[in-house]
Amino acid sequence: MSRKLAREAAFKALFQLDFNYEDDKREYYQDLAIDMAIDTTDESMYEDNRLSEKYLPFLKDLVKGTRAHLEEIDALITANLKQGWQLARIMAADRNILRLAVYEMKFVEPTIAKGIAINEAVELAKRYGTDDSSRFVNGILESISK
Repeated sequence: MSRKLAREAAFKALFQLDFNYEDDKREYYQDLAIDMAIDTTDESMYEDNRLSEKYLPFLKDLVKGTRAHLEEIDALITANLKQGWQLARIMAADRNILRLAVYEMKFVEPTIAKGIAINEAVELAKRYGTDDSSRFVNGILESISK
């Protein structure tokens, strides 16, 4: 459960960074976005009013790793879009869900995480995207995973 909530907080942080600090990769802004995401994520993620120390490194790695590999991740997503589509045309929620999942699939235990990353991304898309987001996210990630 906590890794799932850490992914949700990571998505929220990436979404925040995409809107406010898109080209700024300074660690200060990443830490600020992580703190803000933690504050708005389900309280069951907390122990004694703070994030469980066990999952904080995972959360930080998801955010900072995604940002560090953003160009490569965006290139993979773009290569799997229908002809004529651009990454900038994708809804911000879907775009950041895709980025998070691609980072996890390609850079965090790639042989283990693909199915988990896709499933978690689809669930985030159902919660934060439109009615079509989960199918869209699933299709792109399945294509990337091959």
